Amino acid sequence: MPTILIHEGFRLFFYSADGIEPMHIHVEYGNGLAKFWISPNQLVYSHGLKAQELRRARKIIDIHEELIKEKWHEYFGI
Repeated sequence: MPTILIHEGFRLFFYSADGIEPMHIHVEYGNGLAKFWISPNQLVYSHGLKAQELRRARKIIDIHEELIKEKWHEYFGI
């Protein structure tokens, strides 16, 4: 599970097998977990995160979208 970024306690990461799906990022905060598509930034699922935490996660993804894309291409070679 390569961690891409830790920002304000939110950990953004990929799973090793994620390369077969469209570009996305997993977000962990406290005991919660969520998955977002990258373009467009869309919530796929979440468990244990409050609405305000999901909004903050989405903003963090928006801010770091280019870094996430770059790391996706580096890691998965796509």
